[in-house]
Amino acid sequence: MNSIKNLLLGLSFLFSFSLIAEEAPQNLKKGYISDQLFVYMHSGAGNNYRILGTINAGLEVQLTGKKENGYSQILDIKGREAWVENDFVSTKPGLRHVIAELNGRLASSTDNGDKVQTQLSESVSMIESLTSEKNSLTERITILSKELKKTKSQLINQDANLTKEWFFNGAIVLFAGLILGLIIPKIGNGRRRENMDNWK
Repeated sequence: MNSIKNLLLGLSFLFSFSLIAEEAPQNLKKGYISDQLFVYMHSGAGNNYRILGTINAGLEVQLTGKKENGYSQILDIKGREAWVENDFVSTKPGLRHVIAELNGRLASSTDNGDKVQTQLSESVSMIESLTSEKNSLTERITILSKELKKTKSQLINQDANLTKEWFFNGAIVLFAGLILGLIIPKIGNGRRRENMDNWK
């Protein structure tokens, strides 16, 4: 009698399970198993149904959207349909996923930080190089400014010397002209007297 009941129960279970599999909706939603060590998966919506296995906490599952008796139907990563208690299913990632995501962001931030640090070091080196070049150019400008002042001073001195030279040359010419202007008439007067004396 018990074996017949078990057989009928098994056949009804297989029939109901095949109906559930056929009626499973195609628009599945992403869900997560809550942060327990593991959760039992049942073949139906209740703990009186056969246990199909366990599913680890934090794993991602697909929610079919069916809920009965405080249980939700899921598809695990192997594609098996099962039922787990509503309390152990969430649409938000568990700590495992959050920590994994945060670790990924931290690694990305570290990489970005390393890149920024490298760019900063390169920028500092470039600034130091440009500062050194600027100091060198400033020294060169100072030297050229001194040379320019010296050259201007030399040009001014040359102009002054040329002016003095022209002045002295003019004075000599003037003095020579005065002397010649005084001597020539006297020479001319002396000759006239000689000529006049010869005529007498």
